[in-house]
Amino acid sequence: MPIVLLLAGLALAASAAADELTTAWRTFLASEATRPTAMQFPYQGCFEAAAERYELPASLLIAVARGESNFDPRAVSHAGAHGLMQILWPGTAMELGFTRVDDLYEPCPNIDAGARYLKGLLDRYGGDLHRALAAYNYGPGRIATTAGVIPTGAAWYSGYIRRHLDYVLNGRGQWDQQVSRTVAVFAAPWRAEALVEALSKQAPDVRLDWFREDVAQFKVVLVAAGGDELATAQARLGDLGWRF
Repeated sequence: MPIVLLLAGLALAASAAADELTTAWRTFLASEATRPTAMQFPYQGCFEAAAERYELPASLLIAVARGESNFDPRAVSHAGAHGLMQILWPGTAMELGFTRVDDLYEPCPNIDAGARYLKGLLDRYGGDLHRALAAYNYGPGRIATTAGVIPTGAAWYSGYIRRHLDYVLNGRGQWDQQVSRTVAVFAAPWRAEALVEALSKQAPDVRLDWFREDVAQFKVVLVAAGGDELATAQARLGDLGWRF
């Protein structure tokens, strides 16, 4: 296939995926924003207070925190992002009113800051949550406000948070009883996503998820409501030839 045609095909695929995510997020804001979460998550009260203050869905903020830190208030990335919502120090943090990096490890202030930042991005992008989330990940200076292709390095993030939102709204069990097992670790998000999609087709009864651990580190995990479910899921993947 000529390289020009290949690039054109990739561009069309990226555009179609962006349109699909834009529509999905628009539908969520219009009809699912008030849906309750499937379970009580860590710092639920902080998320709900921030959601009310900035007129955002609590489920969305919880999904961002799960995707960013998996609710670890002490999380630190190699890029210098801190806390539950991974607020970048010093730039973004200082813009949001923080003067000490240690304050970013306080759960409720960190959640409030992340919600305020996301609300500002949503306003900046005219309610387009797909672009707002891409900018949360990549920085607003690198994402056009109304048109233009979103860089691949940022576009994946919208779908990534969408997947975590599905867990927030439809997960089973209780958070403090959730267990997981690492399946694989990749250096690129699309590899982690591709493995989850492939295994989910072969074993739709198995719950899989993937997390950004840090720069160039993306972990695929089995998620279960308890030890019995985890053992069953591991056995199911074992039947497919997957070895842990």
